Amino acid sequence: MQTTRRRLTVMTVVAGVAIALLLLGVFAFVRAGIYNVGADDPHYPMTTSLLAQVRDASIEARARRLEAPQDLMSEERIIQGAGNYAAMCTQCHLAPGMGPTELSKGLYPAPPDLTKQTVNAAEAFWVIKHGVKASGMPAWGSSMGDEYIWNMAAFIQRLPKLDAAQYQALVAKSDGHSHGGGETTPHDHGTMPAAGGDHPHPPGTPADHHGPESAPAVGGHPHPPGRPAHHDKPAAPAPGGHAHAPGTPPHVDAPAKAPATHDHAPGTPAHVDPPGTPPHDHAPAKPGAETHSHAP
Repeated sequence: MQTTRRRLTVMTVVAGVAIALLLLGVFAFVRAGIYNVGADDPHYPMTTSLLAQVRDASIEARARRLEAPQDLMSEERIIQGAGNYAAMCTQCHLAPGMGPTELSKGLYPAPPDLTKQTVNAAEAFWVIKHGVKASGMPAWGSSMGDEYIWNMAAFIQRLPKLDAAQYQALVAKSDGHSHGGGETTPHDHGTMPAAGGDHPHPPGTPADHHGPESAPAVGGHPHPPGRPAHHDKPAAPAPGGHAHAPGTPPHVDAPAKAPATHDHAPGTPAHVDPPGTPPHDHAPAKPGAETHSHAP
């Protein structure tokens, strides 16, 4: 009986020491910076497999609780989702006819190319809304309502079946980057810079897609829609002999103050009064004396 107790005691002590050493080793591993967290140094295969299983199981378990809208695959939803996908997703998940970007090549784990694989709509919704920790996938639910997220999930179902022209046509029909508020780059319709514009557009977007509103031109005044980029000529000098800074609103300058004048008695000798001399009369001078002028 005593022998059994001694064995149990020894085993307990050994187990406790082993656990303590293990914890000490883990602490030393973490604090010593042995593990390289750089995105250009991949995980060990076993680590990659374990993390992928944890991620996939977590998403599947939560997506099962969701119920997709009955009209999920309606054309209206797909078109609306296309604009937000073009503005918010292409740099990582690409678009038909688009090659890898600096961002998609630099992320680890690499984001999936959604032009080549189909993602379950409910799982796509959950990931778009909540994001994925330590993956580069943001949680868009903080700025995008559920209906807009479902629209994007619907578009993702269609995406692998589209060629470049079909994709561009859907984006052109959409409202662009629009999800009910919270957009930080309004009207950013795609990934390609627009000629003469201040934001990118997908290939094929009509040049007049913004409507008739006109932007203020250099110089502080608006130009009619469609007017090519140009620099206005400098404003002509205003009446009164001086120029105005560009953008000065129309106005009438006050009349210039006339210089003070005064009369001289006949025959005042020639002389120059100093600037600012008040009006005055001069004493009579000899007949035939020369006239004189005043300083301005």
